[in-house]
Formats: sequence, structure tokens, C-alpha cells
Amino acid sequence: MTSPDLTAPRPSILVLALFGALTGILSGLFGIGGGVVLVPLLTIFLGYQQRLAAGTSVAAILPAAVVGSIGYAVQGNVDWIAAILLAVGIVVGAQIGSYLLAKVPTGFLRWLFMVFLLGVVVSLWFVVPQREAQIDMTVAVGIGLVALGLVTGVLSGLLGVGGGVIVVPALMFFFGSNDLVAKGTSLIMLIPGSISGTLGNFKRNNVDLRSALVLGIAASVLSPLGSVFATKITPFASNVAFSLLLAFVLGQMLFKTLRAKKE
Repeated sequence: MTSPDLTAPRPSILVLALFGALTGILSGLFGIGGGVVLVPLLTIFLGYQQRLAAGTSVAAILPAAVVGSIGYAVQGNVDWIAAILLAVGIVVGAQIGSYLLAKVPTGFLRWLFMVFLLGVVVSLWFVVPQREAQIDMTVAVGIGLVALGLVTGVLSGLLGVGGGVIVVPALMFFFGSNDLVAKGTSLIMLIPGSISGTLGNFKRNNVDLRSALVLGIAASVLSPLGSVFATKITPFASNVAFSLLLAFVLGQMLFKTLRAKKE
């Protein structure tokens, strides 16, 4: 087993704590991993290479996902059966995505995913979930949840996107979940994926453990606050805020895709 990358930047603990705090709030508020924000922060402002930033982000989000999911669970906003089925699918899908990464051209998939994100951003302004809505679990729905986790894992492995940005809107629009249960269930689903990804990244020397520790502690402190905020705002306000975050993700992916094409 190799040691962490000694050439990684060594930013101040204060800066890392601030980035971790922002990541924790967003993780708790939207039920996402937070990597969609943390990775750009690490690469743009702290000079991390993309791969090291991604690996550090995966490790940092684990404590935030654990603490944030506890916050949602205490409030009764987790569908445990759905979370388990999604986790099964995403663990398998992530392995498939990692395998296909070197074999499948990702250009078409990236554009297809960006079109999907654009559709979700628009839909969030018009389709508002009811807080009383729950997932009506049937055999067909269970199979669908495993399939959703599988697709999410594959896309995560191929495109490097976080699972929460796919799972949260999918649970609301296709499985009838309310926004709070979708977010809490998504955080539970992220835990096994984060553990698996961190172990793999550590073996490949793709994680800065010092930074991940500071980021993770700060994120875990603020993640419960994000979950509390989520219960205090209306579903429509939550949709609007989530749509703005997804628009940021979409813009980031579009910029990277066009820049890579130009180069």
C-alpha cells in the first residue's frame, strides 16, 4: 500500500475548514455528496490535480454523509429499504463504470447527462413534491431502485459525477418520494460508496488524508445544520435552490467539455 501523495498542496487548516463547512451545509441541505462543489474549490483555488481532488473529496464527504443521514433519520426522513436497494445498485454500478472508463468513449454519455441535468433543472421549477408523499414499495419499484443505483454508479464511475445529483431528483420525479426523504435516503446510499471509493483511492495514492480529515470534520459539524435548514424551507424553495446547484454542475461540466474539445 502506497502512502498519501507527499507532493499534494498543503493549504491552511482554516481554508480547508471553510471549504469543508460549505460542503457540509450543501450536503445536508440537498442530500448530495458535495463533491460537485468541493472538487472545483480544491482544483481552482488550492491547485489540486483533478484526480487527487476527486479522491480527497470522496474521503472528506464520508463523515458528513454519516452525520447528515443521522439527522434525516432522526426526523424520520429516510426510506431504509430504498436506501439499501440503491446502495446495492450503486456499488455494483461503480465497479462497472470504473471498468468501462478506459474502454468506452464518454463524450456522448457526458452530453446525454448534461441534457438530463437541464431537464431536471427546468422540471424543478414546475414539479413540486408534496411533503406527505412516500415511496410506494412494490417488487417493480424495488427492481427500479436497484436499476437506478446501477445506472448512477456507472455514470459516477464514467463521468465523475456524484450520485446525489442523480438520485435525489429521480426519487422525487419517478418514485414519488417527497424531497426530504429523497435527500435522507440519498445520503445513506452515499456511505458505502464513499467507503469503497476511499479505500480504492488510498491504494492508488489519489487522496490527501490530511486535507480530507480537516474537510471531513468541518463538513460533519455543519451537515446536520443543512438537514435542519432543509426541513425549514418549503418544497418549492428547496427545488429552486437545488435547481441552482444543478445549474452550477451543468455549467461546470459544459465548460470542461468544451475546453477539452478545444484542446
